[in-house]
Amino acid sequence: MSSPAPAPSDPDTSDPDTSDPDTSDPDAAIAAAAQRLSRALAQRRPCVPIRDLIAADDIESAYRVQTLFNADRTAAVVGRKIGATSAAVQTQLGVDQPDFGVLFADMAFGDGDTIPMGTLLQPKAEAEVAFMLKSDLADGDLDVEQCRAAIEYAAPALEIVDSRITDWDITFADTVADNASAGVYVVGAARRTLDEYSPVDSTMTMTIDGEVVSEGNGAACLGDPLNAVAWLARRARQFGEPLRAGQLILSGALGPMRPIAAGSTVTAEIGELGSVTAHFTSN
Repeated sequence: MSSPAPAPSDPDTSDPDTSDPDTSDPDAAIAAAAQRLSRALAQRRPCVPIRDLIAADDIESAYRVQTLFNADRTAAVVGRKIGATSAAVQTQLGVDQPDFGVLFADMAFGDGDTIPMGTLLQPKAEAEVAFMLKSDLADGDLDVEQCRAAIEYAAPALEIVDSRITDWDITFADTVADNASAGVYVVGAARRTLDEYSPVDSTMTMTIDGEVVSEGNGAACLGDPLNAVAWLARRARQFGEPLRAGQLILSGALGPMRPIAAGSTVTAEIGELGSVTAHFTSN
């Protein structure tokens, strides 16, 4: 059995933006929230939640924080991720709807790679179907059929979610602002077109150090991972950054996420897509 993930260090409560936040100016509050998250990422030290700065249900402000937080990243944008698509993960996080974040080039790992635990704070693994886009998803109805036609291939993936907020003490606004709790991701070697593979029919089993820790299926992801892609396409356009050809889409968990301990190995088997594995250093 895998051991529990190491407890994160105490949250950063010493900085001016975490002591007496000024919420009278919405723009200042949004900037302070982004600065808090950026400091947590840079110092690899979790911070207190940002819901003292923006309301827990203020989705528009949360995405504005995310945009400012992500602006500090220097790596290239390579895609998007969808979070909280399965009922199991929504229950785990205490949220009731999906969200989305941005994938950067420095988040990517290959199948079988070893991921340094020191780059993460409070990692948890979830198994997903990844899609590569061959066409933009910017115009039209952005329905499931349009999204299907825009997909070049599907691949098995592990997303390692990671919260900058201590103890995963998050509301919906907290996780949205924190780039949908994105950490790193691993894409497996298999490539299947949607003529060869039906995402909704996938079964998923994820193991940590050989022990089964999560099971699920394609229908757990908003009824079908392609539904999740269509949801994302519409939301991304709504917020001004449509999905583009060449981007990778992580479509959301097929089952519950699980914490990762230092030194562990995580493997997901996703139906006809096959397996994807990640190793983690011991420190």
